[in-house]
Amino acid sequence: MTSATLNMLAADKLNGNNYASWKNTINTVLIIDDLRFVLVEECPQVPAANATRTVREPYERWAKANEKARAYILASLSEVLAKKHESMLTAREIMDSLQEMFGQASYQIKHDALKYIYNARMNEGASVREHVLNMMVHFNVAEMNGAVIDEASQVSFILESLPESFLQFRSNAVMNKIAYTLTTLLNELQTFESLMKIKGQKGEANVATSTRKFHRGSTSGTKSMPSSSGNKKWKKKKGGQGNKANLAAAKTTKKAKAAKGICFHCNQEGHWKRNCPKYLAEKKKAKQGKYDLLVLETCLVENDDSAWIIDSGATNHVCSSFQGISSWQQLETGEMTMRVGTGHVVSAIAVGGLRLYLQKSFLLLENVYVVPDLKRNLISVKCLLEQSYSLTFNVNKMFIYKNGVEICSAKLENNLYVLRSLTSKALLNTEMFKTAITQNKRLKISPKENAHLWHLRLGHINLNRIERLVKNGLLSELEENSLPVCESCLEGKMTKRPFTGKGHRAKEPLELVHSELCGPMNVKARGGFEYFITFTDDYSRYGYVYLMQHKSEALEKFKEYKAEVENALSKTIKTFRSDRGGEYMDLKFQNYLMECGIVSQLSAPGTPQQNGVSERSNRTLLDMVRSMMSCAHLPNSFWGYAVQTAVYILNCVPSKSVSETPLKLWNGRKGSLRHFRIWGCPAHVLENNPKKLEPRSKLCLFVGYPKGTRGGYFYDPKDNKVFVPTNATFLEEDHIREHKPRSKIDTSTSIVEGTSGRVTNLPIRYMSLTETLTVISDGDIEDPLTFKKAMEDVDKDEWIKAMNLELESMYFNSVWDLVDQPDGVKPIGCKWIYKRKRGADGKVQTFKARLVAKGYTQVEGVDYEETFSPVAMLKRPSICNNQKDS
Repeated sequence: MTSATLNMLAADKLNGNNYASWKNTINTVLIIDDLRFVLVEECPQVPAANATRTVREPYERWAKANEKARAYILASLSEVLAKKHESMLTAREIMDSLQEMFGQASYQIKHDALKYIYNARMNEGASVREHVLNMMVHFNVAEMNGAVIDEASQVSFILESLPESFLQFRSNAVMNKIAYTLTTLLNELQTFESLMKIKGQKGEANVATSTRKFHRGSTSGTKSMPSSSGNKKWKKKKGGQGNKANLAAAKTTKKAKAAKGICFHCNQEGHWKRNCPKYLAEKKKAKQGKYDLLVLETCLVENDDSAWIIDSGATNHVCSSFQGISSWQQLETGEMTMRVGTGHVVSAIAVGGLRLYLQKSFLLLENVYVVPDLKRNLISVKCLLEQSYSLTFNVNKMFIYKNGVEICSAKLENNLYVLRSLTSKALLNTEMFKTAITQNKRLKISPKENAHLWHLRLGHINLNRIERLVKNGLLSELEENSLPVCESCLEGKMTKRPFTGKGHRAKEPLELVHSELCGPMNVKARGGFEYFITFTDDYSRYGYVYLMQHKSEALEKFKEYKAEVENALSKTIKTFRSDRGGEYMDLKFQNYLMECGIVSQLSAPGTPQQNGVSERSNRTLLDMVRSMMSCAHLPNSFWGYAVQTAVYILNCVPSKSVSETPLKLWNGRKGSLRHFRIWGCPAHVLENNPKKLEPRSKLCLFVGYPKGTRGGYFYDPKDNKVFVPTNATFLEEDHIREHKPRSKIDTSTSIVEGTSGRVTNLPIRYMSLTETLTVISDGDIEDPLTFKKAMEDVDKDEWIKAMNLELESMYFNSVWDLVDQPDGVKPIGCKWIYKRKRGADGKVQTFKARLVAKGYTQVEGVDYEETFSPVAMLKRPSICNNQKDS
């Protein structure tokens, strides 16, 4: 038990009257030391003497935590209560006993708390933070004793308890119907209090002078003015004709007191400095001259577009011209009006966003109203705070911060904080503008084309992810933050609204691993793969994917994944979360998890959202695969390479779930995107040992990034093979220009033809590639090797027809004779041979099935010389005869 814990327990020992605060303190201590679970969990069953470590560990952990928690609780009780409860064996029994003694709701305590809440009033000059926290304490006391006060009512009680100096804040909250929470209300009140302290008495005097300037006849400050006529009227009204003696006595007393003082301004007797006529006249003259100049300057000066006044009273940002306004929206006449200091009502004609360029950075302003009748630009403090900016003030400057980083500062000019923006001419000479120009030249591509290019390179990720890459410094800044409509994304990603539920997040890698199996696919991947399984780390969202031919391979893939990641990170997998698929519910899989000490978490039946990380991961993968394949025009059998590429991309780009890229959270490396290329784009690959007059390169298609090897996977359509070269030149820009989605427009729909008769031809260098792909797209499907595979094939019905034809042919041609099996002889078996017969164009024309004997089982010296040919094609005997004659 640390000294800090002892001090915390000793400072608030339970004596009966402080049960609520004591309970909060002891719960805090137990939570800090991870002991509170003994209050909510039952004691595990006492293990047997010969029990394994895995069985004994939960009980030993609970027993140790219970002893520690019991010691903490007893140490925080008064001597009498500690003596009474020291015989109880568990911390839960002690807490239940104390709850029965002191935890029952008290009507008197509730009544006192509610009485305080209804009657509480904050004194002028008191700390608003202490007042709000005190109100929150009484809210908690009332709720603990049975009162129900919702948060909106608590906010109303606090607003009504504020003094007159907060009248403007309270009126603004009521008139604009602002729905504060207790947290935001406390922050806003503290900000308002800070602004009032900065203004101080000098600001209050300025407001009073300004009020007298525009509202004549005001009596503000009359009480301190040396007006003899006013004093006479007051005396006559108060005293009347019957109190002349009293009035004379009062005059004598007043003069006697005044005679005792000396004015420190004029050095005359009979008054103090605050009532000195000469001092008051000089002060009034100085203020009138100053504010007359301010009013004239505000109303008559020419527009200064570079000056922006920081205004704590403005409800919106306001400017006088359209310069710099982007994405603006025109407003109807009278839709947005505002009253200025002269009393006139002016109208806003448009609203939009504005990027205010400064010397080393820029300030983003949202919802800026354009009011041509104004001569000044105003920045609203309220709107800056809503945009997550923070502000600090001192005597001569005001600073604006974003996420703790200083953006700019405004200087004090004529008692106003003024922010100076850069003019267009000055902006050209700044380092920020020169850096942007240099980066643009280095990219050698227009901003809009650049964004589209990276959208395609990174597997059709959204614009938000690309902007985060720019923010993290992995990509150069994109000046045009927009993307054209991508039909491939519309084909691959259109879906319903996502599930928004959130669960507990892991605190370190491998604390929780999510898994999901997807398949079977309607088309086998190259290599005969029909399924893929993913493993995603919850902390970093770093993912692994493995292709499988059968679902039963799930356990072997998990073992492979476990060995690799545990060796790489020197950590062990703590928890494994999956759905209730047969591959995970298999007894071997569950036993293996138990042997490794891994906790298995299974989602409830019919609730895939409980395994939401893997479900969303697989959906994202398939969305990317569909979009990438739609853009690439490769056969569907390349989905395996597309899935592996999609996982590789997702590990290198950020998402909503994590603050950094998964790769950086996984192993600390930032990574690079410079080697990324558009999946499926053509590339010239260097030929190995070409002949003298043959081309030194061949045209292939880029299909992925190999694991553990520099370079990439490239598909050669002519040889129908995938290989890993080290030298390649990519034709990405040509691929973008020639890209057309695979979906076709329905020709039955009437389409208005354009006036242009121009025909776009495919480049000659792509002709052979396209022709080859047309053949390979059908020929890439493998023929089944066994009867079982034929029954699982997509052309199952065609194979059944072919087998029936083969059996009918054998029956009508009397291929076999039924005889008795000789003793000691093992009959030779038979098997089916399947073949797709294709025409000259590569398309399948017929399906052939042949039943043949297993000649490889014959034994030399027994039946080795015998042949088995059930059926012979008619043309084959003719071929043999012709060869014999020749």
